[in-house]
Amino acid sequence: MHLSEAGQNHATPIPRYLRSALRAMAGWEWPTIGLFLAVVLIWAVAVLLTSGGVSLILLVLALTLHSSLSHEFLHGGPFRSVRAGTMLGLIQPGLFVPYLRFKALHLEHHQDSRLTDPYDDPESNYLDPDRWEQLPRWHRRVLMLNNTLAGRMLLGPLVGMGAFLRDDLRLIRAGHAEVRRHWLLHLPGVVVTLLVVAWSPLPVWLYLVACYGALSVLKIRTFLEHQAHARASGRTVVVEDRGLLALLFLNNNFHVVHHVHPQLPWYRLPGVYAARRDKFLRRNHGYVYRSYAEVFRRHLFSAKDPVAHPLWRGSQD
Repeated sequence: MHLSEAGQNHATPIPRYLRSALRAMAGWEWPTIGLFLAVVLIWAVAVLLTSGGVSLILLVLALTLHSSLSHEFLHGGPFRSVRAGTMLGLIQPGLFVPYLRFKALHLEHHQDSRLTDPYDDPESNYLDPDRWEQLPRWHRRVLMLNNTLAGRMLLGPLVGMGAFLRDDLRLIRAGHAEVRRHWLLHLPGVVVTLLVVAWSPLPVWLYLVACYGALSVLKIRTFLEHQAHARASGRTVVVEDRGLLALLFLNNNFHVVHHVHPQLPWYRLPGVYAARRDKFLRRNHGYVYRSYAEVFRRHLFSAKDPVAHPLWRGSQD
């Protein structure tokens, strides 16, 4: 018998459970996993630093990326396991939005036939015109300012979180057990995060400023993701940007691609868009910006559209 044959006869077979694990790991989205670990490291470094300005910048970057990663988790990445995604997303260092509540509302938002609906799209920034007319003058002025990009970044987190908390408290008081459960599962992560920050050199108030800053950056993405349009296919934008903001948003600026293929991981969105650019732009009726620089130039102090839904016909209960 040759030595090579002897070696083959005595080779230890790979156990079945290990083969299954290796096959599963081969299907994991490793760029997403690597980015998640990098974000955790950046967050930890920022909290441990004693330089307030540097910590603030790093925290805004890390918290913005973490929110974008949470969006990946709720769509099934990086493990294609609902339980694993929940475990990764449940602790939200950005503090303000429970992961499970975000998931429930965002998946409702993905019913494209309801996009921008003032009642049925939970991420709509439009109001029923009848409701708009009933608002006090000061409230309308705030919402009009909120419809400029500068206003959305400065006031948007406050306006958005105020409406979000108001609606969820109303649901909890009405006995919605699922909404209450989502908040109760969120609170331990908030406590743990604040305890870690309290024990670090970083002032808690500065951490809260960073959380607000991350929400402000995220408002740049959501500012014009959707527009009122007679056809559902014409309501979702593309911003053809590949810079820092596109990275922080994990390429969700190619938003029409995401709505057509919501399970597609972030690092594949630009390639799919580039391969079928004309098709996507026909689909969304040319709702496209060349870059975020164009978005800032056109809308920093000028509203993209009205607060009252311009195509709304009739109110709903």
